[in-house]
Amino acid sequence: MSRKDLLLVMFVMIIWGVNFSMIKLGLTEVNPLILTAIRFALAVIPVVFFIPKPDVNWSYIISYGLVFGFGVWGLASWSIEVGLSSGMSSVLLQVNVLIALFVGVFYLKEELSKLKRVGATIASLALVMTIIYAQGNITAIGLFLILLSACAWAASSLIVKRSKTKQVFVFNVWGIMFAPIPLIMLAVSLNGVGVISETIQNWHWQSTASVCFQAYPTTLFGYWIWNKLLIKYPFSTVAPSVLLVPVFALISGYIVFDETLSSLQMVTSTLFFVGIGLILSKGKSNMKVSES
Repeated sequence: MSRKDLLLVMFVMIIWGVNFSMIKLGLTEVNPLILTAIRFALAVIPVVFFIPKPDVNWSYIISYGLVFGFGVWGLASWSIEVGLSSGMSSVLLQVNVLIALFVGVFYLKEELSKLKRVGATIASLALVMTIIYAQGNITAIGLFLILLSACAWAASSLIVKRSKTKQVFVFNVWGIMFAPIPLIMLAVSLNGVGVISETIQNWHWQSTASVCFQAYPTTLFGYWIWNKLLIKYPFSTVAPSVLLVPVFALISGYIVFDETLSSLQMVTSTLFFVGIGLILSKGKSNMKVSES
């Protein structure tokens, strides 16, 4: 990965890490599924009216929107609402890295160099240590939801890869257009139609700040860069970079919500950086994916 792209992906990981605290900020009184639906509606409207449909099959666009919007962030927000701390949810979401590596190697037939395998091992061990010794709250339903979210993240990345789209920003916007309605339908089915009026009554400035941060820097900018890199580099090269997200999420959770960051978590965060550095270093397996 080039130095420019490495800096870009680092910046996106910081945004995504802070995003977990912003999600928690907006969940004080607002239903998580409705909040996520509003996030994606803001990201789409009015941009989608000014850009043409990407030149890919509708199945990729719709499946990406459903899996990414509903599967990844609907379930992730829900997991925080039912008891996971913002930092812990970001840590557990990184299970998607192991899934992505598995998909990259066994399904996309990508090779891992010895250096990448060492880096992946270090980063994975650091992840396990963080999970075992984390001081954030974990609930059974929250754990279940965030693990489903992790699977959805790996699946959404694979959809982008398989679509072979060259219009990454356009693909992202058109895809997430299909996320808000299913999210609202699930919220209504679980809580009744009153959940919509409750959202309006309980809306506050924190909710506005939350959805705006999630819609613009996190969704439009972050996933534009992320999906561009997925097209440019092998799946197994880009995907492990999300292991940096929990580092920044734990730090932001500590600053914003006083979620405890223990000495051990600081050690595991350092191990994350070491492992990620090895994974993203140039090696013989870093073959650029054909853009044809």
